[in-house]
Amino acid sequence: QVRIVESGGGLVQPGGSPRLSCVVSGLALDAYAIVWFRQAPGKEREGVSCISSTGDSTDYADSVKGRFAISRDNTKNTVYLQVNSLKPEDTNVYYCTTGGRYPCGSHYYTSPHYYGLDYWGKGILVTVSS
Repeated sequence: QVRIVESGGGLVQPGGSPRLSCVVSGLALDAYAIVWFRQAPGKEREGVSCISSTGDSTDYADSVKGRFAISRDNTKNTVYLQVNSLKPEDTNVYYCTTGGRYPCGSHYYTSPHYYGLDYWGKGILVTVSS
């Protein structure tokens, strides 16, 4: 059984830089890309970032490019999302997902299930507020 657990969220002041973690069990993680999504109440889910199975390729949504950094440690079955210079509009539930074997790209953001992202965590809330 695949289990995905996100952590590292909470209340963060504007400009803060927490690191979100995603631990995956029950899956050979080094065979799959990892994608982070986020969703605010009343808004559509948004693809944020992707990292390839080996970690040598990454992708970012325009809204976070230059502020977020994704990385992975396959020896720990863990993926990280360093979120920097947070703004109030970054307040979202952040979700980690995996299961896709395709290269990173916006196709994951627009059609996650079509491209194999079948395993999702429950999400972690990040609230940016002073």
